[in-house]
Amino acid sequence: MSDWGIALIAAGSAILGSITTGFFAWKAGHRQAAAAEAAGQAQAAALISTVQATLDEQRRARALDHRREVYSQLIDICNRRRHAVGPDGDETEVSPYDVEAAFSRVTLEGPADVVQAAREFVRGAEGFSDFWDTEDDFINAARRALNML
Repeated sequence: MSDWGIALIAAGSAILGSITTGFFAWKAGHRQAAAAEAAGQAQAAALISTVQATLDEQRRARALDHRREVYSQLIDICNRRRHAVGPDGDETEVSPYDVEAAFSRVTLEGPADVVQAAREFVRGAEGFSDFWDTEDDFINAARRALNML
């Protein structure tokens, strides 16, 4: 075989080797890029999940605080209506409308067992049933509802 033949075979082998090596390097790089993308997607999903859980907990806490405030307002209004005395010991006028408005807010907040207990509590504040028992029933129902949220 002549020198040219040997040179052509050597050059062909080098080119074929380079192409083969390049192909496998390209495939490995492509797999690494796909793995990096999958890892990035998983990390992003975990971050979004954490942020969503934090937002859900904050929303739950705000709802709980709002419900607690609504329940407390009804207790305050009914007690003032029952005793007709303000927080400073002054005589105060609490109208039936004030009681109805506070009851309506409880009705919107719910749940049903708290609304039923509130209805009886309002009746107690108006003197139609035992005030203290109905207040206790309402407070217990409200506590159960606040713990269940």
